[in-house]
Amino acid sequence: QVQLVESGGGLVQAGGSLRLSCASSASLFTLNTMGWYRQAPGKQRELVGDTTLGGSTVYADSVKGRFTVSRAYAQKTLYLQMNSLKPEDTAVYYCNARSQSVDYWGQGTQVTVSS
Repeated sequence: QVQLVESGGGLVQAGGSLRLSCASSASLFTLNTMGWYRQAPGKQRELVGDTTLGGSTVYADSVKGRFTVSRAYAQKTLYLQMNSLKPEDTAVYYCNARSQSVDYWGQGTQVTVSS
């Protein structure tokens, strides 16, 4: 069982930045894919960006060039650096990890971007 705990959400003005953190109970070397998803009110959960052990990354078109997903292996933490935030980025952000075809989720952290 892997526990994931997100932090770093909050309220920010449009154009601002936030960095989300996801602390893992397991070594990141055991998690093939790690990433961030978000869910806005009334919408389905969507992929924001993820990264594999091999270093490949994938981002949603809506965040390319603004958001960066990264792993800190020594700290067992996944980060999401969010720059140039827009009101449409407002959502609950969830950390996800996949190991041996099992998905693990954090509890989510709220990000609100005011215009």
